[in-house]
Amino acid sequence: MNYTWNKLFSCRGVIVLFFVLTFSTACAVAVRQAFKVDQSLPIGNIQGDSFLGQRYPFKVKIPPGWQASTKYPDFLLQQGYDKEGLQATPVFLFNDRTKSSVQIDFSPAGRTVQFDQKLIEDLTRMGGGSFLSELREEHGKNIQVELSRVEPLQLKGVPYAARMSAKYAVKGESREQGWVYGFAEPFQIFILYLLTGQDLNPDKEALEQILPSFEYIGYQ
Repeated sequence: MNYTWNKLFSCRGVIVLFFVLTFSTACAVAVRQAFKVDQSLPIGNIQGDSFLGQRYPFKVKIPPGWQASTKYPDFLLQQGYDKEGLQATPVFLFNDRTKSSVQIDFSPAGRTVQFDQKLIEDLTRMGGGSFLSELREEHGKNIQVELSRVEPLQLKGVPYAARMSAKYAVKGESREQGWVYGFAEPFQIFILYLLTGQDLNPDKEALEQILPSFEYIGYQ
């Protein structure tokens, strides 16, 4: 079982989307060969205002006031993220002042899974239901949560992607937590963001620079 969604989400671990994919396609014919990531490659490096991945071939813009790192910032632990999952996540973009962050993760897609936009959107929507259940378990059933609709998302080099988010408050702190699920052969791509603080607008603007700048380059 792949637990990529669990290791990305805060609370205690929220979604096991790949569990659904694995068991719903258990009898399907393999559509891709087994793929292994070259772990000897460095994860990537910063070039100007962008992060260029090497182990996973992608690039993404670093907005002004934000940083990029292959090591998680310690404040993510205080926000409830799982340490093991953070250690396995390749890249973090974050605003150290506001404690907002974006995590980018890749996972080889199962050999029998055939992706299309409807499947991506359905699984992203399922993630919203699971997230809501876990959030209520963590913070009480009376927590007020505003879930967005699932929206298709265009990411450069990514054939299928969708986005969903939730707005809520914890101990008087406003939060917007969102997730992007995508597929580009041979990877599932997971982007999780958490915006925090009394005024989320500056970090929302930064997020709207990050997501359109993401580009999966693919192996040459």
